[in-house]
Amino acid sequence: MSGGTAAPAARAASGADADASGRDERDERDASDERDVSERREAEGREGPETAPDERAGAGAAEDASESGAGAEDPESSEGGAAAARDERDEKNGETGEHAKDADEERPEQAGEPEERAAGAGPDGAEEISAARADSENDENPKDRKNDEDREDAKEDKEDKGDEDGEGGEPTATPGTPAADRTAVLRLPADGGTDRASAGGKGGDERPKDAREAEDAGEAGSAGDVGDAGASAGTADTRGSEDAKSAKDQAGGKGAGKDGDGGRDDDGEDAGPEADRTAMLRVPTTTGTADAPDAADAADDGTTSPRATGAADRGTTHLRVADKAPAGPAPAEPEAERPAAPPAPDAPPDSARDPLELLAALTNRPPPPPTPWRTAVRRFKIWTPLVLLLLIVLAVVQSVRPLPEPVLDLTAAESYAFEGDMPEVPWPAAGQATLSVAGLGTFGSSGEQEPIPIASVAKVMTAYVILRDHPIEGDGTGAEITVDQLAEDEAALSEQNESTVVVRAGSTITQEEALQAIMIASANNVARLLARWDAGSEEAFVEKMNEAAAELGMDDTTYTDPSGLMAETVSTSEDQTRLAQAVMEYPVFRDIVILPEYTDSLGVTHPNWNHLVPLGGVVGIKTGTTTAAGGNLMFAARQEVGGTSQLIVGAVLGQPPHPSDNSILTGARESGRALMTFAQEQLRAETVLAAGDVVGEVDDGLGGRTPVTVTEDVQAVGWPGLEVGIELNGGDEGVPSSADAGAEVGQLTVGDGPGQVVVPLALEEALAEPGFSARLTRIG
Repeated sequence: MSGGTAAPAARAASGADADASGRDERDERDASDERDVSERREAEGREGPETAPDERAGAGAAEDASESGAGAEDPESSEGGAAAARDERDEKNGETGEHAKDADEERPEQAGEPEERAAGAGPDGAEEISAARADSENDENPKDRKNDEDREDAKEDKEDKGDEDGEGGEPTATPGTPAADRTAVLRLPADGGTDRASAGGKGGDERPKDAREAEDAGEAGSAGDVGDAGASAGTADTRGSEDAKSAKDQAGGKGAGKDGDGGRDDDGEDAGPEADRTAMLRVPTTTGTADAPDAADAADDGTTSPRATGAADRGTTHLRVADKAPAGPAPAEPEAERPAAPPAPDAPPDSARDPLELLAALTNRPPPPPTPWRTAVRRFKIWTPLVLLLLIVLAVVQSVRPLPEPVLDLTAAESYAFEGDMPEVPWPAAGQATLSVAGLGTFGSSGEQEPIPIASVAKVMTAYVILRDHPIEGDGTGAEITVDQLAEDEAALSEQNESTVVVRAGSTITQEEALQAIMIASANNVARLLARWDAGSEEAFVEKMNEAAAELGMDDTTYTDPSGLMAETVSTSEDQTRLAQAVMEYPVFRDIVILPEYTDSLGVTHPNWNHLVPLGGVVGIKTGTTTAAGGNLMFAARQEVGGTSQLIVGAVLGQPPHPSDNSILTGARESGRALMTFAQEQLRAETVLAAGDVVGEVDDGLGGRTPVTVTEDVQAVGWPGLEVGIELNGGDEGVPSSADAGAEVGQLTVGDGPGQVVVPLALEEALAEPGFSARLTRIG
């Protein structure tokens, strides 16, 4: 509804409610007025187009409204003066809406309850009052009446044009029906009608008061037309000029004509697609602008105007409202003075809300303001579960991780030094010499350690390579070697002072016999035969000899032939002592070199060139003499000390002939004998540790330590001034992770090599696996 009509209608309704006791009298008057209006309309209809413009300004207004409600059958009848007054009418439409707004602001307490106000009013009442007003206009100023007639013509023209655009009027009530029972039905636009009508009322109060009064007087005769147009614009519950002018604005062009439903049929039903519903509002029948001052005066005086009160109950209007149209009137306000939007409806109770929406309302709450304490608590709540989870995972991982292997740690001294000064060694006057005890240490060396020819001592490396690559197990004799023709032929070289043995081509000899031939008889032809059998050629075998020397650390040694006959095969006494200690580890070799003689496969016995064996504990090893090399001897002897068998090894090289027989071989043997005898005399045993002494502990790798002791006295073998090493080891099976007290868990060794001292170790107390706390706190 437009703002120019809704508020005055509300104020009129309040007056009508206050004067409910006079309704019966008004109803009788309405019936009488209706008959008069009907007769007047019939008379005006007979006059037709010949009616003067002055007369149409009064009585013709009701007829035009009836014709417009019936479908606008003769729209051309009102076009005579429309063109001349259209501009003036548009300007005044805005002013009229503002005038109605002012009246509405003066009487807000009378608004509302349109249904009660419309109970006694109807289109017939509007027609009756329009006729009465038309009669009263005859006494007005002719000039003002002329202006009013022009405006009425323009209004009729616009209403006719609106009908042509699609807003047909509703049929009027049937003559003869009582005023209280007749209904005026008007079509409203689906959207925006109310807004456009409201806009028309924003013209304001800028016009002079006399101009507004003149317009009110001119519109008094068209009450029926205005009543229908006012209903079309959504007006309800008002009488007077404000309602008429607001309705005229609605019907004149800014209202429903352009956005309407497109007309209604004779039964009042929808003729357009958008009018889907009908809203009923009780609307008083307007009597022209002359009633507005009465209502305004009554409101100003605090009383109820009889005219306003009687009109509030005179009609009922059915309004067809589109889906989007508002259900009730909404007064238009200037944009700058529009009231604030109504408050949002109350939220539904929690029981009727969607669970997700309720959950969001409960959880999405603003956090409290941060404080140091809240920040600390929040961080504690966040990090505490994470830390606990990490600790649980760490505990599980630590408990299932494999335990480290336990080891033996030595707590006793790592070495033992024999008391006394180092004795003077009887070194040979010439050449080179070295004296050592395998596993204990060395007495030292004499002479300048530079490579010199070693003659047949080179055959020791030939035997070492053969045993390394073709070991002989236990009491076996080794592989069968086929004698080639070259080996048989080279046996005749003995006539040229070479050491050889007779062999037959095509025959076979054992590996053991071949080793006996080169180590005891010093046969050069068999040494070359072994080289060819092993490597395919002497040259290839020589390469293997040099590789083995490098592996043993014999840095000053070079081999050029398997027999050592060539003067280019050179070494030092220290390098040959290393080789002697290594080769004596082979039992087969030890068994061969200790023999004073051997018998070959042909039944020939061959004596050992080393005449020192097996006397005085001498167990080998090999002699070698040439004119270029002089006398050379690699020797070995045994000495029992402290329950151990100590192996004495050494070498003498480049020895001159002995004075007793002028033989270089004798010179080498005597030099070697003196050194072996000296070593045997110097070796002695001393108690290093007593049985039950704690010498170490078992470390389980997680901080647990269990002490271990030696099960018997520990004696170290050596000589004055010698320092021997002491070590702990877990034996062949390793150190157990748990064991009872007294159980053997390893060994203690003193020294190294074949003469080292070995004593069992036992637990002083029970050994247990690490506990859960130790597993949990271990690192690494």
